[in-house]
Amino acid sequence: MVTGTTSVPRLVIAAPSSGSGKTTVATGLMAAFAASGLAVSPHKVGPDYIDPGYHALATGRPGRNLDAYLCGPQALPGLFGHGARGADLAVVEGVMGLYDGAAHQGELASTAQVAKVLRAPVVLVVDAASQSRSVAALVHGFASWDPEVRVAGVILNKVGSDRHEELLREALAGSGVPVFGALRRVGAVHTPSRHLGLVPVAERHAEAVESVAALADRVRAGCDLPGLLELARSAPPLPGPAWDPAHSLREARSADAGHAAEPDTESGTGPESGSGRGARPVVAVAGGSAFTFSYAEHAELLTAAGADVVTFDPLRETRLPEGTRGLVIGGGFPEVYAAELSANEPLRAAVAALAASGAPIAAECAGLLYLSRSLTPEPDTEAGTRAAPLPMCGVLPADARMSGRLTLGYREAVALSPSPLLPVGARVRGHEFHRTVITPGAGEGPDGPGDGAGGGPAALPAWGVVRPTRQVEGFVRGGVHASYLHVHWAATPGIAASFVRSCAR
Repeated sequence: MVTGTTSVPRLVIAAPSSGSGKTTVATGLMAAFAASGLAVSPHKVGPDYIDPGYHALATGRPGRNLDAYLCGPQALPGLFGHGARGADLAVVEGVMGLYDGAAHQGELASTAQVAKVLRAPVVLVVDAASQSRSVAALVHGFASWDPEVRVAGVILNKVGSDRHEELLREALAGSGVPVFGALRRVGAVHTPSRHLGLVPVAERHAEAVESVAALADRVRAGCDLPGLLELARSAPPLPGPAWDPAHSLREARSADAGHAAEPDTESGTGPESGSGRGARPVVAVAGGSAFTFSYAEHAELLTAAGADVVTFDPLRETRLPEGTRGLVIGGGFPEVYAAELSANEPLRAAVAALAASGAPIAAECAGLLYLSRSLTPEPDTEAGTRAAPLPMCGVLPADARMSGRLTLGYREAVALSPSPLLPVGARVRGHEFHRTVITPGAGEGPDGPGDGAGGGPAALPAWGVVRPTRQVEGFVRGGVHASYLHVHWAATPGIAASFVRSCAR
C-alpha cells in the first residue's frame, strides 16, 4: 500500500470574479518568489492551457492543472503532490470567481473546492478601482459564505492613489482578513489576447519573458512577500501519496483485468520486450507555436507506459521524428498558422502515411483540424479578402473553418467505436474550447459519403456526448482517434497504456 503526505507550503490565489487580476497577481507572485531563490510549483484550477505556460515561464517548472471535474476531487491532492514534489512553495491560480464551478453542479470544479481539498489558505484579489468602504462588505461576504474555505488575506488591485489605499485598508481593518498588498492602477503589462484568451508563451517568448519580469516587479513592490510566505507555511500537511504515473498505470491494469500486462518500465524496455519489436516505441508529440495545449501528465504517462516521447514542431520540421510509431496532436491554434501548416507538404504527407499504416494517432481539437481535408482561416478584414480553404493532412473526411461562436464547457461522453485509446463504452469527462466548426462533426460509419471506397477504412463516430446535451462527436478511422474533446489522461491512465500497446503492434 502506497502511503505518504505532502507538506509543501501553498497559497490559492482567487478573486470575486474574472477580470479582477488573478493571473497578474499569481504569475507575479510565482516569478517574485522564484527570483528570491525559492523553488516554486505553479498550478492552475480548471482546464485552461494558456495560463500554465506563463506560470512555467515564471518558475522554471511545468505549469500543472487541478481540475476536479476532469480528474475528480479525490485525485487532486495526489496530482498536487506530484507537481509540487521538491518545491519550497506552491502557488495555485484560481478560475473565474472563487465559488464559480461547473454549471448546475454546485461547487464542483470551483476554486473554493480545490482550496478545501488542498487545505490551502486563500488570498482574494479584489479589483478596488471603483470602491472604498464597500470592499469590506465584499470581502466579508466571500470569507463567510463557506466556513470551510479559509479566506486568509486580500490583495487590492487597481488602487488609484495613496489616499485610495488608505481608505481601503481602513475599511478592511476590522474585517479579520489582513491585507497582503496593494497594486496601483498603472498601465497594464503587455499581455496580448485573441479569440481564446492570452496569446500563448510559445508564440511570444521574448516578450513574455519581459512581461513576467514586469509582473514580478509590480508584485514585489506592492505585496508583503514575507507575510504571504508565512501564510503559505500555515497550510497543514496533506494526507496521501503523491500521484505517480507508473503506479497509476498499474492501478488501471488491475481495474481492467482484460488488458494485457503493462510494459516493464523499470528495466527501460518497451512493450512486448523479447519480441522482435521490443525497443521502446517513439511517440511523436506535436508542439511549437501551433500546438501549445497539453497537460504535462500525458507525456509522463506515455513514458511510464514504455514510450520514448519526442516533441516536434509541425511549423518547422518536414518529417516526423525518426522511428515514429505513434502520434499525439493536442490543442492549440492551427487556424492562426493554417498557411504555414498547409505549406509544409512533406510533413502533411508523412502524417497521412502514418495514419494509412494503421499507427495510433490521438488528436484533440487543433489536432482534429490538422487531420482534416481543409481548414479555412478567418478572412483578412483589413485587406477585405475572403479566406480560402487550405489543404491539411487529409486523414479525415471532413473540412474545418473558423466560426464566430465560442464553444466552451465541460462534457461527459461515452466511447462509441473501438480505438487505440479506449474500448467501446468507456466513459470520460472532458472539455471543449474553440471557435471553429468541422463538417461533418462526426464519423458517419461504413455508409458515410466518401468512406471505405479507395480512401481507407470508414470513419466511425468517436464519442457519444451525454452531458450537457446529447450529440455524436469526433472520428475514429483505423488507428486515428480525433475529436474536439480535451481529456485529462491522469483521470483515465489506461488511455496511455492502450496507446503505447498499439504502437508496439
